[in-house]
Amino acid sequence: MEFLALFSTIIFLHAVLVLLYNLIDKWRHRNCYLLDYVCLKPSDERKLPTNLCGEIVSRNSCLGLNEYKFLLKVIISSGLGESTYGPRNIIEGREASPTLSDSISEMDEYLFPLVDSIFLRVNQSFHLSPSSIDILVVNVSMFSPAPSLAARVINRYGFREDILVYNLSGMGCSASLISVDLIRNIFKSHKKKIALLLSSESISPNWYNGNKRSMMLGNCLFRSGGCAALLTNDPFLGGRHGKLQLRRLVRTHLGRSNEAHTCACQKEDDEGRHGFHLSRELPAAAAQAFFENLRVLAPKILPLTEIARYLLASVWKKKTTSMSTVNMKSGVEHFCLHTGGKAVIEGIGRSLGLDEKALEPARMTLHRFGNTSASSVWYVLSYMEAKKRLRKGQRILMMTFGSGFKCNSCLWVVMRDLDDCGVWEDCIKGYPPKTLVNPFFDKYGWINDPNAEVLVQKFKDGMARGEKRESLTDLI
Repeated sequence: MEFLALFSTIIFLHAVLVLLYNLIDKWRHRNCYLLDYVCLKPSDERKLPTNLCGEIVSRNSCLGLNEYKFLLKVIISSGLGESTYGPRNIIEGREASPTLSDSISEMDEYLFPLVDSIFLRVNQSFHLSPSSIDILVVNVSMFSPAPSLAARVINRYGFREDILVYNLSGMGCSASLISVDLIRNIFKSHKKKIALLLSSESISPNWYNGNKRSMMLGNCLFRSGGCAALLTNDPFLGGRHGKLQLRRLVRTHLGRSNEAHTCACQKEDDEGRHGFHLSRELPAAAAQAFFENLRVLAPKILPLTEIARYLLASVWKKKTTSMSTVNMKSGVEHFCLHTGGKAVIEGIGRSLGLDEKALEPARMTLHRFGNTSASSVWYVLSYMEAKKRLRKGQRILMMTFGSGFKCNSCLWVVMRDLDDCGVWEDCIKGYPPKTLVNPFFDKYGWINDPNAEVLVQKFKDGMARGEKRESLTDLI
């Protein structure tokens, strides 16, 4: 009897130990680590300096004096600098008639160099080949050919036949964090996997050549770019080589509201010209999505003392206080914000009570690279790293907005001191610059001159007669 009791006890303890091991092992593999990432830096021939932007604008025969004044005002206040990048067909003057070949070539010029770069980087630390990739997620919102862009990457690099593949489109500027969330959820049911995330945007087929103001805005803000990131749930690989660990991710979608759903969308104007429409309802939709997202996220990342302070303030004022009264810095050291535009960055900054130093990475990214859509937050992260601001144990809040309307956010924890300059290597010493004044005003300020209408008409008449002028400036 004693032997049976001892044997039963051993069996019971063994079962308990196996259960505990399985629970701990499952918990360890639910983690999501960022191994590394690279951001795209196109060649200098793809840059869009002031002169070239002026030439592109002047090629649009639909524009009159009022439209020129509007564009000048938008560009000057956009926060973009002289070194952003654009697609090849626009630089070559073929923006009015983009082809399928233009769009595919544009994506090949983005995605393939990104994959090459990310493999080159990680192989300096540990061996990783295309056959090591278990999951591939590609997000490009405005271009979705068949076969998919993900299939083109698989064909190029010979990924395994059993790779899990996802090609996301239409998700807008928040697609990167949606992709991270997708990968995180796959990790929950698959152990020791490595995922490759590719994020970019196609501009060439969506360039607007009309004169509707709500559709001209996109031309002033969106620029070429992209990012490749490697993520894993392997605790050994992540613990040894990981840069960041994902702690929280919250997604908010206001699609049930008609105003929010249509405030940022692809459409045609009354003349049938294709483009991307940004309506007057966009700021209100963004503000609501931001508030709803923060309402869920804040209790998950802030210390109890800050939550208690906020609740007491709400009770004292006998109403719900604004989220701007929450001190987000009590739970976050760095803010990685979507570079949707100067007004977007300033609006988020006011809502979160951030100072100029906290907003600097987003502002400088907008100035150097423009709004690169879903990949923009990775350029912001790279700026922080290049400035050697990211130290072990610190927390980074990523926040993005996208059509639909969506607001997505996540919290990363830095796993080791980071100091790689990445895409900022050749220019980080010059940032922040002494001034962010846009040179467009000095070059094209004459548009506000009383005689500007005569000059514009003279330019159009000359173009109609076949006279060769690169831009309106040639008349001055």
